[in-house]
Amino acid sequence: MRVLKERISALQDFYIMSFKATVGVFQRPFYFRETLEQMDYAGVGSLLIVLLVSLFIGMALSLQISAELSALGLKMYTGRVVGMAIIREIGPVAVALTFAGRVGSGMTSEIGSMVLGHQVDMLRVFGVDPIKKLVVPRVFSAVVMLPVLTILADAVALLGGYYIAVAVSHQSGSFYWSQIKDILDFENVFSGTVKPFIFGYLIACISCYMGLKTFGGSRGLRRATTTAVVLSTVMIIVTDFLLTRVLLYLLGMKV
Repeated sequence: MRVLKERISALQDFYIMSFKATVGVFQRPFYFRETLEQMDYAGVGSLLIVLLVSLFIGMALSLQISAELSALGLKMYTGRVVGMAIIREIGPVAVALTFAGRVGSGMTSEIGSMVLGHQVDMLRVFGVDPIKKLVVPRVFSAVVMLPVLTILADAVALLGGYYIAVAVSHQSGSFYWSQIKDILDFENVFSGTVKPFIFGYLIACISCYMGLKTFGGSRGLRRATTTAVVLSTVMIIVTDFLLTRVLLYLLGMKV
């Protein structure tokens, strides 16, 4: 019973912090410098690893799908299948998981170190709200930069798929891009664009919450960082399924 009460209390604290962070985006004071620093860390700092991961995902996916479709005599549809998979599902999820591993863990360890070093307590002493100062810039940067990273990653993944389709499978490059153009309709683009906003929000809120709840020295910091990454990963997968189901229903697409 005690454990259950602690879990419910922790969940309540998480919701309160997330609500305050959401409202704080639109309330003064605005910490522009901290926000720009976090956007640079989350966006520019993650760009190389995200693009590298996406490139090889696109190449591997194109190679596998081309081999499977070739056995069915449908190899010419490789571009369509690869484009649908990357734009709607694999791109947003892969980038979010990479973002959680790099940026989310960094948020937790940085805030956790400040908690253990009593810097958060000093902010409260000087009348500064830690959520407004520390959490809001990180939530805002994650919500803004993750969609941007996802769009760039999708483009690079499609380029990787194009290379495999043309250089390895000896398909028509113009036909590949014509298929990609055909699937860039509202339904597919909207489905692949709305997910990163929600993923970024979840990753930032979970990571910041675990950082603020850090205790127990270096072991506690390790535990908080690991928990933040694990929870973010699980929530990304679960939320992706729920969002996919809701979007298919809202867009009137039959399963």
